[in-house]
Amino acid sequence: QYKFVESGGGLVQPGGSLSLSCRFSGFTTAHYAVTWFRQAPGKEREGVSCITQDRQTYYTDAVKGRFTISRANAKNTFYLQMNNLNPEDTAVYSCASDATCNNYLTGWNFDHWGQGTQVTVSS
Repeated sequence: QYKFVESGGGLVQPGGSLSLSCRFSGFTTAHYAVTWFRQAPGKEREGVSCITQDRQTYYTDAVKGRFTISRANAKNTFYLQMNNLNPEDTAVYSCASDATCNNYLTGWNFDHWGQGTQVTVSS
């Protein structure tokens, strides 16, 4: 089954940075929009950031100015640079794809979900 594989999570202190990667194997994702999602314990999954096929980007308000999404089509890989992290960013971060970013906040209709990578922000 085709899906994304995420990496790069870990433990970081408040104010620190992490860079996440999300790689897809199976077919090219150049024609897809891809979103980074996160789910904290006891909370619903939420869309964090989405990038379209032509590299237009979207961010939820909580991460604007701190997170940067990018893509490397030749590597079928997507990145999330996270700066100035705070404890509220603690969650499992995962990727999924869709034709557009229209539903990135909810994840409706997204596919090829990865298992996720744990990000913990704590002192």
